[in-house]
Amino acid sequence: MPLERLQKVLAASGVASRRASEVLIGAGRVTVDGKVASLGSQVDPDRAIIAVDGRVIGAAAPAEYLLLHKPAGVTATVRDRHASRTVLDLLPTALVPEGARLYPVGRLDQDSEGLLILTNDGAWADRVLHPRHGIEREYAIGLRQPLSADQVAALRDGIELDEGLATLTGLRTTTDLETRRLVALLAPPPAQLSWYRAILAQGWKRQLRRMFGAVGAPIERLVRVRIGPVRLDELPSGRARRLRAPEIRGLGAGAGTSRAGLGAGMSRAGVGAGMSRAAGGAGAGRAGMGIRPGAAPTGPAGPRAPETRPPRRRSRP
Repeated sequence: MPLERLQKVLAASGVASRRASEVLIGAGRVTVDGKVASLGSQVDPDRAIIAVDGRVIGAAAPAEYLLLHKPAGVTATVRDRHASRTVLDLLPTALVPEGARLYPVGRLDQDSEGLLILTNDGAWADRVLHPRHGIEREYAIGLRQPLSADQVAALRDGIELDEGLATLTGLRTTTDLETRRLVALLAPPPAQLSWYRAILAQGWKRQLRRMFGAVGAPIERLVRVRIGPVRLDELPSGRARRLRAPEIRGLGAGAGTSRAGLGAGMSRAGVGAGMSRAAGGAGAGRAGMGIRPGAAPTGPAGPRAPETRPPRRRSRP
């Protein structure tokens, strides 16, 4: 079998991501055939005896892909001596195979909640996280007050942060249906808030909280509801499920970008005027979404326009 980089072999075995594996190698915690490995080492995974902290790593473990609805207050890490519990404590034993070492794909702040993916497939996780794929993250954002037109304009134009210009791919008010469904999933139930949906392609630390804070609109509840083609759907807070095969393939291939973008939901009237209030689920109406009176809703609850397809051409015999 051709030689492979050691960090790639460790990632395929479910030890850690490639980057985390490089840290393990650099710290001298990985041995190959009894000798301490170094960065850049290449091995034959079928012949080499590879160990991490003295524990031999066998053939690649079966890949596992889990989706967790992380509650607020839980640390999205595998280990944290300062945290009372981590996301691994929430996973039911029936979903975690014996000896499997799962870790989160990406970050989700301790005070944020919602969709978090865990896996032992390091190569797949690297593809999901790599910036070149631009996989979108969609969030439900609860604010104490609705955004003003000026705040919407500032968010639309982008906010200067230390890393550069922070931008949104989309921003809109939530629909009544979205708000009711989301509120039913959250624990504890949210207070009366104005709800929005924002889409990110960037992935900077606490980016949305910093952006909204910069325009004077601090975020009260932040819930991730989508990563690429994978959606939170009806999964309650604290519950987990396995990813479906199409979701795994779609995320690994970099699928799940929005066709809508800023133009579909970022107008001052469409966002600044509308808000979705949720204590038991009242939401934005047609005027709040910028829809003219008498027009049919275009959100998830509205009827779809009839599809028109071009006539099929008959092939000649």
